[in-house]
Amino acid sequence: MLGSDFDRPGLLPKANYNIGIGHTFSFLKKDPFGDELTFSYTYEDAGSGFWHSDQGSDTESGGVMKNFGLPKTKVVTGYTWIQLGITSLTGGQHVANHLYNGESLGAIVHFNLRNSLWIQESFNKIVTVPWYTTTSIGYTRSW
Repeated sequence: MLGSDFDRPGLLPKANYNIGIGHTFSFLKKDPFGDELTFSYTYEDAGSGFWHSDQGSDTESGGVMKNFGLPKTKVVTGYTWIQLGITSLTGGQHVANHLYNGESLGAIVHFNLRNSLWIQESFNKIVTVPWYTTTSIGYTRSW
């Protein structure tokens, strides 16, 4: 997903790059947390620049996603996504690795079978960093 985050406080636009892969498993259809196992890599700029700064972070995470339909529409669907992984903070003298926990709620606007726009609100927790939220908007291509 290519998109932008609006980090709070301040609603400052920041670059956010995410690439992920997931697979839906039929035996998990009745699981309340999700039926799609995911792995993703995210780069998020946390410094003064939009695209990149010395305050960036890299996160590798695994997760479980649950897609669900919304009433009276087939163009828009919703999803929840729970992730756990490692974040590498690059703003200090040494790279600091910390546990990452992310919980997201989002909507997908489907243009066709392969192209869509994702709108996502995430609640993120990195050990040693207070909870923070990000709002992301990005384009995806599915294969």
